[in-house]
Amino acid sequence: MKKALITGITGQDGSYLAELLLEKGYEVHGLIRRSSTFNTERIDHIYADPHDPNAKLFLHYGDITDSGQLTNLIYNIQPDEIYHLAAQSHVRVSFDMPEFTGDVTGIGTTRLLESIRRSGIKTRFYQASSSEMFGDTPPPQNEETPFRPRSPYGAAKVYAYWMVKNYREGYGMFAVNGILFNHESPRRGETFVTRKITRALARIKLGLQDKLYLGNLEAKRDWGYAPDFVEAMWLMLQQDVPDDYVIATGETHSVREFLEEAFGYTGLDWKKYMEIDKRYFRPLEVESLQGDASKAKKKLKWEPKVRFKELVRIMVDADIKNLEEMKQCQDVIRKLSNNKQVKV
Repeated sequence: MKKALITGITGQDGSYLAELLLEKGYEVHGLIRRSSTFNTERIDHIYADPHDPNAKLFLHYGDITDSGQLTNLIYNIQPDEIYHLAAQSHVRVSFDMPEFTGDVTGIGTTRLLESIRRSGIKTRFYQASSSEMFGDTPPPQNEETPFRPRSPYGAAKVYAYWMVKNYREGYGMFAVNGILFNHESPRRGETFVTRKITRALARIKLGLQDKLYLGNLEAKRDWGYAPDFVEAMWLMLQQDVPDDYVIATGETHSVREFLEEAFGYTGLDWKKYMEIDKRYFRPLEVESLQGDASKAKKKLKWEPKVRFKELVRIMVDADIKNLEEMKQCQDVIRKLSNNKQVKV
């Protein structure tokens, strides 16, 4: 049985990747941060009590800023594969917290690589690189496109990217960079623009919200489906030779187009509900990203299954369903509370 360690297992990508690896028969270990509130919602459905003899998913408290704990964890688990997904990954927030973003998103990768080197174990390492590294270089972007990041987040990812290449070439590690373009799903964080749109749309549709506030509507992105993209992560670590790959759909759409598709799907006119808020504009903007995943198609035999329109509709349907179920539960509780014969 192969063992895998996932940092950022409670995030969107980490949860889908954990599902995929469990389906493939892996024993999966995840790094999670200690919190006074539960933050494992995305993986609760696949988690089993570690006392269960059939348990294959194990969680470990730790932090990507603690190099000593990372070294001990890697040495004790002896993972065959490590997927490094943990980061401060919100681009707009990185302008407000540049030092923290550099420490976690950039230096965090170095801590993991150095922990692998010091532990002396043989493992395969995946680094979650980002299309934000390309910044304002003209699209389409591929593995040979120069990096010109336009945010602290993008700059931190560029640093991490080059550290992976240095450890691969300097120490002979099996370490790869997956340069993933935007990938979304119903598990996307609620502060990211795609989920912000679909969640607000669901609330507007059910009469719980009046307005949606956004920033730049003209930014263009190459949006794919997260479950498709985590499969590419796994494929990269199954190759004979480590290499770096762009993962993308090859299509580009603006935030405005996402709005039109989402609201149009439910029969609403987005212009009646959306307002611009300058607080959501970035000091520097990446105008257009469009990935060329020809190399991944040829070498990994990978292609995206879900395209833009289907992705938008998957997210809209999920948010409406979730909100309807929540509203039904609240109605039941309200009825019970109003029933004098029932004590609650």
